[in-house]
This record gives sequence, C-alpha cells and structure tokens, in this order.
Amino acid sequence: MSSTADVLAGAALLLAVAAAALISALVTWTSRPLLQRYALARPNARSSHRVPTPQGAGIAVIAATLIVASLWAASANVAIPPALVAATVVIALVGFADDIVSLPVLVRLVLQAACVGAVVFTAPDTARIVPALPLALERGLIVLAGVWFVNLVNFMDGLDLMTVAEVVPVTAALLLLGMLGDLSWPAMLIATALCGAMLGFAPFNRPVARVFLGDVGSLPIGLLLGWCLLELAFRGQPAAALLLPAYYLADSTITLFRRIIRREPFWSAHRTHFYQRATDNGFTVKRVVGEAFALNLVLAMLAIAIVRSGSMAVTIVCLIAGAAAVAFSLRRFSGAQVT
Repeated sequence: MSSTADVLAGAALLLAVAAAALISALVTWTSRPLLQRYALARPNARSSHRVPTPQGAGIAVIAATLIVASLWAASANVAIPPALVAATVVIALVGFADDIVSLPVLVRLVLQAACVGAVVFTAPDTARIVPALPLALERGLIVLAGVWFVNLVNFMDGLDLMTVAEVVPVTAALLLLGMLGDLSWPAMLIATALCGAMLGFAPFNRPVARVFLGDVGSLPIGLLLGWCLLELAFRGQPAAALLLPAYYLADSTITLFRRIIRREPFWSAHRTHFYQRATDNGFTVKRVVGEAFALNLVLAMLAIAIVRSGSMAVTIVCLIAGAAAVAFSLRRFSGAQVT
C-alpha cells in the first residue's frame, strides 16, 4: 500500500470514529429526557449508583455503530453479515424489554442463544478455530461461549465508564490489527464504529454518570465485540482473541464459579465482582476504572504482539504476562485500599 493510500485509509478511519462518536453523543443527549421518564434505574442494595439514573443510552451506541459501519461498508463495497445486523437489533430489543419489565431468566437466555446461534451458524464452514473437532460440535461450543460473553459484558457494566474502559482499548486494538491486514474488513468496520460510539457515550457516563447503557446497550455490545473477537480467532489468532478481553473473562468467570460453589443464585444481581468489591474496599470509581483501562491497554499491546510476531515463544510469554497482569489487578481489587 502506498503512503498516499495509507494516509487516506487513516483519514477514513478517523472520520468513521468521529462520525460514530458524534451520532452517539447526539442521540444520547436528545434521548435523555425520554429515558429519564420511562427507563429510570433506581438504586438498590446491589447498585453502585446512589440516585435514580436514566438507562438505555445503549440505543445511541448501537445505532451509531450500525449506521456508521453499514454506510462505510456500502461505500467500500464490503459486506457485513446480515445475520449479525439482525441479531444485534433483536438482542438490543431483548435488552430494552428487560430494562423496562425485567424478563424471566430463561426467556432472556433462549433469546440470547437464538441471536448468537444465528450469527455463529451462518458463518462459512471454512471458518474454523479447532479443525480437529466436528464442525457442529465446534459451533455449539462457540454458541455457549458467545452467550456467556454477551452476559459477562452485561455483568461487568456496573460502574460508571467501566464498559468504556473495556471496549475502547479492545476495539482500538482490533482497528489497528485490521489496518495491518490481520482482521477481516467487516470486523474492522464494526470495531471502528463501536470504538467511536463508545467515545461519544463516555462524557455522559463519566462519574457521576448522567445516563447508563442499560441492557439495551451492554447485550448487543457483547454480541458485536464477541463477533469481532471470533473473526480474529477464525484468522488463526485464538490466543490474541482470548487475551484482549482477559480481564472481563477472568472477573466474571471466577465470580460465577465462586457463586455456584457457594450455592448462591448466580443468575441474580449482586455486588461480588472484583471491580465491585474494589469500591467496597476503598477504591474510588475513578481509580477502579482507570486501573481497568490501563490493564486493558497492556492486554491490547500483548495481543498485538502475539499477532504480529507469529511466534509460539512470543505467544506463550505474552499469555503468561497477560495472566499475571490480570491476576495482579484482581488481587488488588479484592484487598483493602491503603490510604
């Protein structure tokens, strides 16, 4: 690629990020009065907020992401899978309904599995992670992992700016990998637009938040981000795809198994995630989010190093370093903050 083409491609990316941020910010700002009236999240014993706060700004984030990614794809003659777009809209509607009336757990899981399954089972048969497994078994396992990923993004959306601190570094890394040719164009478009949309939402969600994403945002964000990571794994980079969301995976998975072992109703809302315990242990919200953001930047750099090196030795070293960094953060969050 020539230097001129590189400059034009970089400018197009910046324009897409800016456009998604602008649309997200405008829709969030204009929708706040309606959300204040019809979708108010009232604090309870498990909440991190202390005053009633409107939720549902995820509508703006998802709308901005799909609009910008679709327009960019059309102009570049790139096809974003229709199943992904349809599933994103449906799972956003499921989240919106849950924000308003609180759907039964089984209903939520069935609808989420249908959306994830529609995306996974419409992927080309040549898209594989472990070719030694039967295709149907591999796809079934991916659906289970996808449903878990969608939910863990929702579970981790419990502090102001927490989802921004996760999604922005991950999508920025995916954007860079796409520019370097290590990620499919459709996935790069989605990642770029989602990165911009989250940046546009961020000013409204910084502590103390004026609006929340709600399930209408966290669930489809989990679906879109999970699909981008799946595309990276399909390109022969499963280690990088696991490392990028490693903190979210570790916090949610360890917390889930801990609750199962304690025979707690793990499907119900709670305040036992490591990042939630950190605020109970004396960390400020800004400190928790800042440290999570820094950790995710480190994980992003390690993931990029894995992809670009193509070396098994580098992959092992980066995985060990990433695991150590995540373990260090979890340990810090679970201990009392010394002042």
